[in-house]
Amino acid sequence: MDSYWDVLQRDPECSRPEAYSVLESVNAATAGIPLCCPNHEGKGMEFYCESCETAMCLECTEGEHREHVTVPLRDVLEQHKTQLKTQLDAIRNRLPQLTAAIELVGEISKQLTERKNEAVTEISSTFEELERALQLRKTVLINDLENIYSAKQKVLQAQLSSLLQGRERIQSSCSFTEQALDRGSATEVLLVQKQMSERVSAMARHDFPLRPHQNAHLDCQVETEGLRRSIQNLGVIITTAAVGHTSVATGEGLRHAGTGQRVSVTVTTKDKDSELVRTGNASLKAEITAVADGSRVGTEPDVTDNKNGTYEVGYTLRSEGEFSFALSLYGQPVRGSPFRLRAVKPSDVPSPDDVKRRVKSPGGTVAHIRQKAVRRPSSMYSTTKKKENPIEDELIHRVGTRGREKGEFTNLQGISASSNGRVVVADSNNQCIQVFSNDGQFKMRFGVRGRSPGQLQRPTGVTVDMNGDIIVADYDNRWVSIFSSDGKFKNKIGAGRLLGPKGVAVDRNGHIIAVDNKACCVFIFQSNGKLVTKFGSRGTSERQFAGPHFVAVNNKNEIVVTDFHNHSVKVYSADGEFLFKFGSHGEGNGQFNAPTGVAVDTNGNIIVADWGNSRIQVFDSAGSFLSYINTSADPLYGPQGLALTSDGHVAVADSGNHCFKIYRYLQ
Repeated sequence: MDSYWDVLQRDPECSRPEAYSVLESVNAATAGIPLCCPNHEGKGMEFYCESCETAMCLECTEGEHREHVTVPLRDVLEQHKTQLKTQLDAIRNRLPQLTAAIELVGEISKQLTERKNEAVTEISSTFEELERALQLRKTVLINDLENIYSAKQKVLQAQLSSLLQGRERIQSSCSFTEQALDRGSATEVLLVQKQMSERVSAMARHDFPLRPHQNAHLDCQVETEGLRRSIQNLGVIITTAAVGHTSVATGEGLRHAGTGQRVSVTVTTKDKDSELVRTGNASLKAEITAVADGSRVGTEPDVTDNKNGTYEVGYTLRSEGEFSFALSLYGQPVRGSPFRLRAVKPSDVPSPDDVKRRVKSPGGTVAHIRQKAVRRPSSMYSTTKKKENPIEDELIHRVGTRGREKGEFTNLQGISASSNGRVVVADSNNQCIQVFSNDGQFKMRFGVRGRSPGQLQRPTGVTVDMNGDIIVADYDNRWVSIFSSDGKFKNKIGAGRLLGPKGVAVDRNGHIIAVDNKACCVFIFQSNGKLVTKFGSRGTSERQFAGPHFVAVNNKNEIVVTDFHNHSVKVYSADGEFLFKFGSHGEGNGQFNAPTGVAVDTNGNIIVADWGNSRIQVFDSAGSFLSYINTSADPLYGPQGLALTSDGHVAVADSGNHCFKIYRYLQ
């Protein structure tokens, strides 16, 4: 067993010089040697200074400690021994925890080694099998080559033999006839003339195979490029860094469910540092048991891997009652698991409006995890519907550079998309509107700089109505211009009312909604320019704004506005009644540093461009944070407008990079 000296020597605190006198005192005490005062030689330390928490001799009490309260050492000995015993008991009580943790981590380490060895064996056997298959294919190819070669060679050799025989016969006949003519007597010539004449005539008429009966074409074509690529990508090591105690589960299905109705919850996996894991394949298991008797429910919950670090756990409860809902990741409980779940009649399940009211405050109930702007996880969706083919979001197109030519931008702002596959961009400092296809191909541009109707001075927001007309918010001209789909000016509205329009949208009634950034309010016009209503003013309350930017309309015809300087998103009814808001100032999940562009997908999820944090966040219809869109491959710099293209992708005006980008986003 280690001595006190050994134990204390390992303590970092004992590396300080002043600690050595204490160590020496302890060593002396354990050896039965009376402790002497280090300041007064030969004097025993019989007193204790409570202020300095140190032992001393009588002379010390009359010297530097004379102003302090000192007591006999024996009087405080029992008190300190009791305190030490209490502290000792406290740390000793942690030993079982440490032992259990050591066993658990050791077992996981052992399992990891076993899995590694199994994987090595599997890799080796797989590649050995592939090598055998390659060798077999090599043998087959060579055999085929030999067979074809033999067949072709047989034809050529037969022809060659026939030709050689013909040549030999002709040469023989020629030689014999020439000898007879040169050397033979008249009688001899006459005797062989008829025979040789017939023979020579036959040779002259004979049809020799003069044209080749075969060719020399015999190549081996082995397409290796595709195979090489396949080999380079052959096999993948599947693992995650996800751990249970930091991973979280969200959704109303954790707390209550309607009997007979399918309910789902979302599990978001995280690593030991609470960073979001962006890959799937984790081992997630779910179990629901009755609280009363511990029996399992009839139907096991099903787990859907979204392949982006999130998982959907769906279940259906047939009977009412209290249940325990356990979620485990690699055998370890997810944070908060097991959850207490109550199954009630469908009519007693809280309505979506109840959920909205719970998340109205900016703080909300979302767990805020700080996340750097350039390192974002992929998008995932959290609705009560089963997800359909969710995949990792990624950059599809980057379109444009800084400049003044077609397809170039200078401070692009708003962006919109039409139902016929067009992306429309407000090129603010170039005073024009540019139109592209969904795949980024330039189609046209229009706009003349000026302050007359039909001209553009500072286009900021843009949208496309159901007729295909392009509606442009012109900040400096203080009106909204309406152009046909081919860029011909039709009308202007809001002149004399608007002070600085920024974002613009069209609702399901065909009304034009304009966000007045300067006046801090929202105008709703009919398409002919007649004012329907106006709401908002400068301030921080629910119906007030501080530099509102862009606007979108959801499938309930509700108006969603980004409140730039209030770092929030506010949702209103079609006639301007406040419903709820979400977001607060910060860098965490669900927080904003000046939100700008906004769009709503077909499921009601709200997508927001977070300008100051240079990222795009995704929320559900009630404003609860879901995820980020993965923009890390080509980071954003001050994103502005945001739109959903007709093929379901996210288009964002990357203003600081003078381009727009399209990201994959399947709903």
